[in-house]
Amino acid sequence: MRQFTAFVKKEFLEQLRSGKLLILAFLFCLFGIMNPAMARLTPWLMELLSDQLAESGMIVAGVEVNALTSWTQYFKNMPIALMICIVMFSGILTSEYQSGTLIHIVTRGMKRWKILTAKTLIMAVFWTIGSLVCYGITYGYNAYFWDNSVAAHVFTAAFCGYLAGLWLITVIPLASACFDSAPAVVISVGAVYLAGYLAGLIPKLKSYTPVSLMNAWALLAGAESAENYGFAIAVAVALTALHIAAAAAVFNRKNL
Repeated sequence: MRQFTAFVKKEFLEQLRSGKLLILAFLFCLFGIMNPAMARLTPWLMELLSDQLAESGMIVAGVEVNALTSWTQYFKNMPIALMICIVMFSGILTSEYQSGTLIHIVTRGMKRWKILTAKTLIMAVFWTIGSLVCYGITYGYNAYFWDNSVAAHVFTAAFCGYLAGLWLITVIPLASACFDSAPAVVISVGAVYLAGYLAGLIPKLKSYTPVSLMNAWALLAGAESAENYGFAIAVAVALTALHIAAAAAVFNRKNL
């Protein structure tokens, strides 16, 4: 356990020195501020464009915004943040292959599964903290400017989006155990997402696909029930665990 803890600390310090931690902190804080800011600016922007829209035959009436408008923006921005996280972490293992540092670590007695688990833990922690920061900032500003009660199931919807992101992030160690380049890892994550999206087009499978969790913003307006996402949550948790287990099995046999 001491060896694993030391490796996790080393990984954290490496991510800090590389600047990824600061970039992600800035990113999630920025999105957290942008969500209510865009909602507040929407009436002003529509008024600014009203003349141009009128020339096109569109009449802009009074635009009202509230916390629901801000939360909708939140769910539009989080997939972008997730995409940036995936790209940034795509080389967390492949860069080690190219530098050959893993060989020295393994020959010193470090178990491979500990290496993989530590790197997966770092990614999961960064995504978790980033999601909480963005959610907290958005929630705080929404409470200050409006009233969060106008949006239903806010936490449940945000948790669904977070879990979908965690599911995709755990594809990174599995793809990294199979391939030696960061672009291949990104493509693999994209392929898994595409497979989930296509599966969701089948009516009988729609409620089971983790991709459907990204559409949980429908809960905000009360258009759907939280129970509708129960199966998708269970599948996402199971696939997340499966990704980690499969990654450990493949990585244990990989030629470093």
